[in-house]
Amino acid sequence: MSTDETPSSELGRSHDSVTAFGRSVGTRTLAAVVAVTLVALSLRLFALGTRVFHWDEARVGYWILRYAENGIWEYHASIHGPFLYHVNKYLFQLFGASDFLARLPVAIVSGLLPLTAWLFRERLDRAEMLTVGLFFALNPLLLYYSRFMRNDVLLAAFMVYALAFYVRLFDTHKPRYLYAGTLMLALAFTTKENVLVYVVTWLGAAVLLLEHRLLLVGGEDDRVALLRKWGSDLWHARRWWLHLALGLAFFFAVVIFFYAPRARGVPGPGLWKAFTNPGMFPAVVEEATVGSWEKFASKWGEGNQNSFLGTFKALWKPTQQGALPLLVLALVGFFVDRYDGPRPRDLVAFTFYWGFVSLVGYPVIVENPFPWEPIHAVVPLVIPAGVGLAVFVRWAAQAIGDSDGVSATLATLLVLLVVGQMAATAVTTSFVHPQDEYLDDGQTDVNTLVQYGQPADGIRPTLELVGEVARQNDGTDVLYYGSDFYVADESDNDRWAAGGGWYNRLPIPWYTEHADAVVESAADPSQLSGDVPPVVIARASDSHVLDRRLSNYRAYEHELTIHGSRTVFYVHEDALPSDAPPATDGGGGDSNDESS
Repeated sequence: MSTDETPSSELGRSHDSVTAFGRSVGTRTLAAVVAVTLVALSLRLFALGTRVFHWDEARVGYWILRYAENGIWEYHASIHGPFLYHVNKYLFQLFGASDFLARLPVAIVSGLLPLTAWLFRERLDRAEMLTVGLFFALNPLLLYYSRFMRNDVLLAAFMVYALAFYVRLFDTHKPRYLYAGTLMLALAFTTKENVLVYVVTWLGAAVLLLEHRLLLVGGEDDRVALLRKWGSDLWHARRWWLHLALGLAFFFAVVIFFYAPRARGVPGPGLWKAFTNPGMFPAVVEEATVGSWEKFASKWGEGNQNSFLGTFKALWKPTQQGALPLLVLALVGFFVDRYDGPRPRDLVAFTFYWGFVSLVGYPVIVENPFPWEPIHAVVPLVIPAGVGLAVFVRWAAQAIGDSDGVSATLATLLVLLVVGQMAATAVTTSFVHPQDEYLDDGQTDVNTLVQYGQPADGIRPTLELVGEVARQNDGTDVLYYGSDFYVADESDNDRWAAGGGWYNRLPIPWYTEHADAVVESAADPSQLSGDVPPVVIARASDSHVLDRRLSNYRAYEHELTIHGSRTVFYVHEDALPSDAPPATDGGGGDSNDESS
């Protein structure tokens, strides 16, 4: 991607930022970008551990805890890439497992996204850098899943970082940006399999940019001259062969480190075992590359088996609630940049094509229309959206300078409306109702950012109570009752994949595991006689069986998902702390009523 020419002066775009603004203006712009970044980080870190783990967070978190305990890990495409496994394993070992710490890597990686605007300073003016940073900081969809232990935001962020460093490489010709961009690209490959979709969209966007360049030149002779120039540039790029070779080796070193199996105490190749047995390294490298690639690529073998329109509608709901103003402004930014000025900027066009293709392409390729999927379209569209919002910022500034009160008021109101609506939705979805099915008491405004596997509000005190009881108890701490939860051999849950009804227990296993709880399960009422553990967990539909047998237990009923999964936690009265909450309504008997 070559450096673009100076954008339209009519829109108030600056000169090249190396000499633009003057040194003091550049410093003030950087300070403003840093300030926006601090806001982004603060929003992601504030009360980060408050929301109870989602089903998927708990599933992955449990396997990380088991990996930290037994030192055994191998790549499975169904639970996605190894980045969170290895990073969080070390975090847990150093500081102890918690909801906050598990989400911390995603929060930090995404919270630093506004800084990429500064890397684009040759391509964006100062107003655009700030508006791009604001969208990265405040977009509700991005903010919500930046406070979530999933790979989607990590993947999108790493690809934006990679693009920013590669663009900076073209603008400065400094090799360090090649290695920084390659590191980000390699890390993106360690997050989730749809990085392959990013590669395809990048290639498609690059082809469109080349076509634009050919169309912008005058006649056939000019096009031939341009093609010759490109050929000459490629030929001169041979001077970079050493850096390119080292960059490629660096990419594979990162990928191999993350994807190499860990096999402490079990047969088979393992990364750390190979350091004491170097002859094992070829097998480790093969498994980390060829073996992982076969699993990696197979993840996209089937794609969406449902109708495109139905999947698009399902994905559109969270997109509309979390990013509609961004989409509108992305269109504004793209078309203004394309048609109002001497030439369109590559960065704006590239990111618009990247995001637009993702917006219409994901309904074709996703297996399930989960609300985090639109992130992959929204994140690249932040850049043209920032350009679009900056149009109105400059309009307001120019109107104020021209003493045009009406235009200044309209433009300012538009900017405030967009930023205010974005901030209000972000606060409502991420802080006020982060695990509620509805955003209002009347239950009419559906919270489309919350996926079905999120436990309903109110369950955390009970989960903390179960953990406290388990820490104080000797022997079996938790007994699961009923066919939904039954696992014939609990040791089947020690390594992926778990057995029987284990998945129906989520997110409880994450909380019992980092409380070191000893867990058993039963499917027959006769197993509830004798020495029953202090905590018994069952579906509410089985409470009629348990109420009479657990009369000296206090019952707490909750949903393990948004709805349709009523579950009762029975806790023995003798194990309860003095400040334990009272029993909840529904499920379980009154602990003081011996006849219940």
